[in-house]
Amino acid sequence: MSTPKILETRELARSRFFRIEELDLRFANGVERTYERIPAQGREAVIVVPVTESGDVLLIREYAAGFHEIQLSLPKGAAEAGEDVCAAAERELREEIGFGAKRLQFLKNLSIAPGHMGFTINVVLATQLFAERIPGDEPEPPEVVAWPMAQLEALMSNPQFSEARAVAALWLAQIALAATN
Repeated sequence: MSTPKILETRELARSRFFRIEELDLRFANGVERTYERIPAQGREAVIVVPVTESGDVLLIREYAAGFHEIQLSLPKGAAEAGEDVCAAAERELREEIGFGAKRLQFLKNLSIAPGHMGFTINVVLATQLFAERIPGDEPEPPEVVAWPMAQLEALMSNPQFSEARAVAALWLAQIALAATN
């Protein structure tokens, strides 16, 4: 299978955070179709799995605009200009949960919805945590919720915890932690 040829690209809409494009494509078998996508914006993003020495993952309870509800998730955000993945993870931890980490381990780069979006997010495991808060950009500070890693099955049943990238990040962290024990 080969990548289809882009015949034409049109911008349909633009906001502060997103651009929507329409692509006219020709596939190798000659079929032509129009797709819509949100292309990558050129900034890295991180989702961080902070695990305490006692084996708790530190979640955040925050407002999710896409569903207009409060959800449990993990600290996450976009890297700032010139900031690498681990530096962005460290900053997000300090802003969102008030902790830094002496050990940051990159786990995997995940695509979000590759059929329509060019975004990816980098999963980072943070251990050896220490208290240190810096001001963040959230309108309200997220509530920090400690959840035992040993009880992840119960977390998966919690209706407030449904973000697929957070589920994947926890699974990857669980594998990485098991490999170090």
